[in-house]
Amino acid sequence: MQSTDSAAPAVDYSRVFNQAIDRLHAEGRYRVFIDILRNKGMFPNARCFAGHNGPKPITVWCSNDYLAMGQHPKVVAAMEEALHDVGAGSGGTRNIGGNTHYHIELEHELADLHGKEGALLFTSGYVSNEATLSTLAKIMPGCIIYSDELNHASMIAGIRNAGCEKRVFRHNDLAHLEELLAGDDPSVPKLIAFESVYSMDADIAPIAEICDLADKYNALTYLDEVHAVGMYGARGGGISERDGVADRLTIIEGTLGKAFGVMGGYITADQVIIDVIRSYAPGFIFTTSLSPVLVAGALASVKHLKGSTDEREGQQAAAARLKALMAEAGLPVMPSTTHIVPLMVGDPVKAKKISDVLLAEYGVYVQPINYPTVPRGSERLRFTPGPAHSEAMMRELVDALVEIWGRLELRRAA
Repeated sequence: MQSTDSAAPAVDYSRVFNQAIDRLHAEGRYRVFIDILRNKGMFPNARCFAGHNGPKPITVWCSNDYLAMGQHPKVVAAMEEALHDVGAGSGGTRNIGGNTHYHIELEHELADLHGKEGALLFTSGYVSNEATLSTLAKIMPGCIIYSDELNHASMIAGIRNAGCEKRVFRHNDLAHLEELLAGDDPSVPKLIAFESVYSMDADIAPIAEICDLADKYNALTYLDEVHAVGMYGARGGGISERDGVADRLTIIEGTLGKAFGVMGGYITADQVIIDVIRSYAPGFIFTTSLSPVLVAGALASVKHLKGSTDEREGQQAAAARLKALMAEAGLPVMPSTTHIVPLMVGDPVKAKKISDVLLAEYGVYVQPINYPTVPRGSERLRFTPGPAHSEAMMRELVDALVEIWGRLELRRAA
């Protein structure tokens, strides 16, 4: 029997937790969540409550509701109709009581969007990545997953929880990926996991070339399109639709919480793979399903963006214009061919200071992006201009940034 040393000091739990928070403050990585309410139908206008006597009007520049579909009249009306038709909650897991007709209809729409046989809804994009990747590898004994080094934390978590071998290839480096594929046993199962649009660097994967390698080495492919669905392609199917390669991908994963403006995640694939994940993934089986109110809103959004290009075109024009204005002003805007506009700072404390000054003095909200989301020394501000951001808003933003850059004596673009 283990004895207890009465002289041993008791664990000071408060000290442990406080030290953990103190480390974040010391490194400039402590995250502060803004207290806001968006103004329905008037995005990017919102109200900020933090540090004010009552709400202060602000302009939001960092929302992932890229096309303002969370404010679209069709989406709001669909959610209101569903609420009054079936009530608020889903009633449980999909197996028990939460498999509503809204869920089934949305899965049909998503499968059609990506040209796949089936789709499966999850409560978030994080859950869809973690649950699917971890389950796939467990279903295939000996599986090796090849992961781009800049993959999202949810993909990394799924691969880690799979307990399989993994190979991390340099970002978008086809030669390195092939070197890794060629070095492994041809007879073992292989899965290449990557994203289409990388949201912090704003670059795009060479999807067709990765599919070529998958064909050559008999590997499956898993593409995360969360920052591209709704945004690219004739119907909003993402980069894979735009580039005409969706049919070459084994699994396409997406989200309903960004360009579609609501909440949730999903995968699309052939029906057997969908059935495997549905039947084996704990992250799907044991989770209460999305509220039918949310699903109804997402369904309306997906249907609308399949037929409308106005929102996509407006967003792309706004992103191009903001990049041009920043470059003309000598601000260190990072190269980007996508809808995301990253502005390099390179220091966590200064990035937070810029964000604080913008909000307090200019009524502009943009969140600093620090480690571990991006590597240390590459801290930045990440702007996501949308179709409702006007030229006047952009010029006011750029003027504010120029003033703050000078005040803080920050490096300008060469």
